[in-house]
Amino acid sequence: MALVVIDMINMYDHEDAEDLVVSARRVVPVVSELIARARAADVPVVYANDNLGLWRSHHGEIVETALTGPHADLVEPIKPDDDSLFVVKARHSIFYETPMSYLLWQLAIRDMVLCGQVTEQCVLYSALDAHIRHFDVIVPRDAVASIHPHLERAALEMMERNMGARIVRAEQVDFTSSPR
Repeated sequence: MALVVIDMINMYDHEDAEDLVVSARRVVPVVSELIARARAADVPVVYANDNLGLWRSHHGEIVETALTGPHADLVEPIKPDDDSLFVVKARHSIFYETPMSYLLWQLAIRDMVLCGQVTEQCVLYSALDAHIRHFDVIVPRDAVASIHPHLERAALEMMERNMGARIVRAEQVDFTSSPR
């Protein structure tokens, strides 16, 4: 199992950022707790993050840039540690033209917990791509942030119905066993 943290290293300086910040404030403590539990269980924590327009593969610069932004308080509690893995992405899915599939194969990971943002965009598309690659997916509904709550509800339902994802509360994630 792996915990995948999607797009939480963020400047929040894009269109719809104000709506996302409201939701992110709610989920950051939950994501932080998931990260701590995964680390304590020796479960790999993989950050899959947009490049912030920097077009560099160095995750340190992405993190440093986000920590200088107006919402550094949303980044600080969930920032990667020295053991975290980091995949830079340019589009919505964590798999699209990234080494994510190969990384997970190398780690013998078959199931993953997806958390982060945006539920109705990057989380949804990543869950679909994980499904078509035969990964088992868990999405803690209280550890994903959205811009549009009604689309978040629809996205979670689609992940559950169409992609076989388990939609749970973060407290139900058991990092000591496989989800199925």
